[in-house]
This record gives sequence, structure tokens and C-alpha cells, in this order.
Amino acid sequence: MTSDSTLHLLATLLGDRLSVSKSERDNHGRSESHFPLTPPDAVAFPVSTEEVAEILRICTASNTPVVPWGAGTSLEGHALAIKGGICLDLSRMDRVIEVNAEDMDARVQPGVTREALNEELRSTGLFFPVDPGANASIGGMAATRASGTTAVRYGTMRDNVIGLEVVLADGRIIRTGTRARKSSAGYDLTGLFVGSEGTLGVITELTLRLQGQPQSISSAVCAFESLEGAVEAVIETIQTGIPMARIEFVDAATALAVNAYSGADFPAKPHLLIEFHGSESATAEQAELFGEIAKDHGATGFDWATKTEDRNRLWSMRHKAYWAILASRPGSRAIVTDVCVPVSQLARAVSETQADIEASGLPAPILGHVGDGNFHAILLMDENSPEEREIAKGLAHRMAERALALGGTVTGEHGIGMGKLGYMRAEHGEAWDLMGEIKAALDPQGILNPGKVVP
Repeated sequence: MTSDSTLHLLATLLGDRLSVSKSERDNHGRSESHFPLTPPDAVAFPVSTEEVAEILRICTASNTPVVPWGAGTSLEGHALAIKGGICLDLSRMDRVIEVNAEDMDARVQPGVTREALNEELRSTGLFFPVDPGANASIGGMAATRASGTTAVRYGTMRDNVIGLEVVLADGRIIRTGTRARKSSAGYDLTGLFVGSEGTLGVITELTLRLQGQPQSISSAVCAFESLEGAVEAVIETIQTGIPMARIEFVDAATALAVNAYSGADFPAKPHLLIEFHGSESATAEQAELFGEIAKDHGATGFDWATKTEDRNRLWSMRHKAYWAILASRPGSRAIVTDVCVPVSQLARAVSETQADIEASGLPAPILGHVGDGNFHAILLMDENSPEEREIAKGLAHRMAERALALGGTVTGEHGIGMGKLGYMRAEHGEAWDLMGEIKAALDPQGILNPGKVVP
């Protein structure tokens, strides 16, 4: 338990922006996935970098754990206070500090959500391209090295964060990177903190790379007779070099769940959802080339969406697929897992996973950002059934082992948190020990998000 003296010091600093109420603690003890309620001892709501630094000085002095919190949309228990302590809710640090339109970059606080940022950028002709689906906070997206539907063209958070302000465990405030487009000056500290899941420092400001809004956007959805046909179409499209902005896969079970939840009318078949960005002529040419490849692999029923409202409706249905799948089995909880493999191994990974799921008897739709080899399974289980929980955990375990055997990773975008901690040794070997040494150097008392990522 966090000591009374620590809570007193934090309350003196923050006033009513430190909460110990049960409702607030419970709100910050929930996960969007299958993890049990794990409330922190208190929730702090800083509004400045200086306050974050002072909070960390107080917590370091009393050896109190600190768990950063963005929007709470993570899926591997990243933001749960499993060792108690303070939940550091950064949602009130939500300003867009500056937009440098000529240089196509922006400085933002970590609590800005991706949707709020793009609303702010609309008048500039620019946008921030990383789209994980959820309206996550930019700080949380950086901390988990998030990606999503557009990563196949624009990259992940690793590619789109060019500088950070970070508060270390002892309260020091450092800056990493510059607004220059490249640098060979020293270690890449920006890259070190992007993906560190709050275990090395607290991100309090981000400098982001922006993109120009495309002249033309064209989206489509098409059905396939087989899962293998859809995946092979993706592989050939990537190998041909067609610059897709998005290329998403949903299996037949996901299509049916989306129909029931969003009022769509997709056939009960595997589907690809695709999008092209560019000039009018370029998107038309790309769409034609993709159409030829897809038809060669059994695609039918192309439904093109060129109007903004039609495209938004299509991608909204995709982003709500998780909730649609949960609704397809009322009362269930989900183990939501993702893996990523080399694109050449994608068909094998997906087909073997689907066969494994079918043999288990558990409902577990597959979907994902297959343009970069990343796919997800949503393993639905009755949380009151120990047998179903074990079946779901077994499926997730075999997915991870399969990905590693095929030269991939146990997570393409969800991150490690505590849910995939057990696979780090298999994926990284002695490099995992080195991660622990880096953690010990920056956070010797281990107060920053303990029990996550590192040994």
C-alpha cells in the first residue's frame, strides 16, 4: 500500500487532482481485455511536466510504484497497477503545443488523442497517419509502439515520433531527438523510449511527423471464397509493390459479427478491406491493379467507396469489429492476441491458426493488418469456465510459438505488458537481460510500471 505520508505529499502538490475514491481507482484498474480488476492505491492527474517530475521525486523517495495511464485502451494489462502505487493519468495534459506546417511536424502533450489531433490539423492540409482503431492517446500509442490499419504505408509510431520529452524516475527531465529529419548524433534515445511501455520514463511531450492529406482516397471491400485466397492476394499485392494505404483482413466469423452489430450485409466469407491514397490517376491505377490480383485469387463483389461518408462508415465498422465480436457471444470475455510474421509466411500462419481454432471448438474470429504480416485472434471465453479459459490460453500460446517458429514476433502492435512477458526470453534471448540492465540503470528502484516488459 502507498504510505499515508506519500499520499499527503501528493495531495499537497495536486489538491483535488489526487483521488483515492473507489470509483476512480476502479476506473483505472480495468483492462479492455481479460485481466481482472486491479485498482491502484490512488490516481494522480498532473497538468504539467513539472508536476510529473515532482510526483516522481516523491514516489522515488518513498519507493512507490508509478503506472502511467493514457486512454486505457491497451490489451495486455500495460496500465494495471499490479504492485499497487499511483496511477499517473496524463489525460489532462492534452494540448497541441505547436504545428509547423512547413516542416510537417507538430509538438503535442501525451494526453492528446489521435482523433483530437487530426481534428486540430484538418485546416492545415496535414494529418497524423497512425490509426490503431481505438481513439488512443498519442502518449500511450508511443509507449506501446502502436501501429494499426495504415502502418503498411505510413509506418508505426517508431517511424512517426521524431522527438520526446521524458521525465525519468528520479525526476530529471530530458529531451530526445530534434525536429531535423535525420541525425547521427549519439544513441537513438527516442527509439529507446518509444515502445518502453512506461518502464523507463514518463513521456510528457512528443514531436510527431505529419503527412499531407492525399488528393484522392479510394476504399473498397471484397469477398473471397477462401481464407487462403484472401491472404495470397495480400502477399502478391505487397510483392508487386502496389502502395496500399490500408489492407485489412476479416474472416467469415468477423464478417457475420459486424453484420449483426453495425447493420452491414457482408457475405459469410473472408474479406479484404483496402484503401489507396494519392492523386486521382494514381489511386485509379492502383485500384485496377489490385482488382486484377484479387480476382485471380477468387475475389468477388467489389464494393468501392469514394465518398468520405461511405469510407468513414466502412472503416468505422472495421474499428468496431472487436466490440461486434464480443457482442456475438453475450457475457463473454476475450483474450485478444496478436502476432506478426514475415509476409511470405502469412498464409501458413493464418491457416494453421484457423485450423487450431476450429479444432478447439472455441469461437475465435481472426482479423488483422495483414499488409505487414500482423493479425489478431479474439478468443471468446466464458470467464466463469476454467476449461474455456485454459483452451483460450492454449490457443494464444500456440499462436505465439507459431509466430516465433516462422521468424516473427509474439506481438506486432499490442505490446508486452504483463500478458506476454513469458515469451520475451524465447524471442530475445540474452537481449532480454540487456533490457533489464537498461531498466535498472534508468530506474534502479524499479518504481516505473513494475512487472511489465523486462525480467
